[in-house]
Amino acid sequence: MKKQQDKMRAEYSFDYAKAVRGKYHERLLAEKSSIIILEPDVAEAFQDSEAVNTALRSLLKLADTTRQLTGQPPG
Repeated sequence: MKKQQDKMRAEYSFDYAKAVRGKYHERLLAEKSSIIILEPDVAEAFQDSEAVNTALRSLLKLADTTRQLTGQPPG
C-alpha cells in the first residue's frame, strides 16, 4: 500500500487508521438499498442502473401477465 500512496497526489492522501468499516451500512439498510453485481456480459447490455430497473420491471410485468393468462398462482 505504501508504494501506491507514494504515487498519489498529496490531496488524495488517506489515513487508513481513521477508516470506519461499514460506515454507511445502517443508512443503506434503512433505505432498503441493495447492491447487485451483474456479470460482465449482462452489464454490457445496459447503460446504467435505470436501464436495468426498467428491464426488470418489464420482465416482472410480463411474468405477472403470463401468470394471469395461465391461471398460475403467484410465486
